Amino acid sequence: MDVLWDNSLVAFIVVTLFLGGGAAWMTGRAMAKTWQPIWLLVFYCFLVSLAVRFLNFALYDGELLTLYYFLIHFAIIVVIGLVGHRFFRARQMVRQYTWINEQAGPLAWKVKQGS
Repeated sequence: MDVLWDNSLVAFIVVTLFLGGGAAWMTGRAMAKTWQPIWLLVFYCFLVSLAVRFLNFALYDGELLTLYYFLIHFAIIVVIGLVGHRFFRARQMVRQYTWINEQAGPLAWKVKQGS
């Protein structure tokens, strides 16, 4: 038994990182574009985590009702969702408020000098 996955590394990469992470990234993007609160993003990531555990069970014969693996996958999915949210929020702040903000990295923005 491994720390991050219950049956195989391939299942973890395909289901959790690729499918669940992609869904979490797009959820973070949608929440940033519509100015929704972070708690709603965490709730949607909870639902994505339930789907990830079910897909792991249905496709790769993983255990369905394990709290440990659910919490591991939930944490990974929430982190991906939050990074996606911050990435798109930074782009949004720079593009919509060009007179006052400038890019300060992929996940941040700063107030322009002289503003």
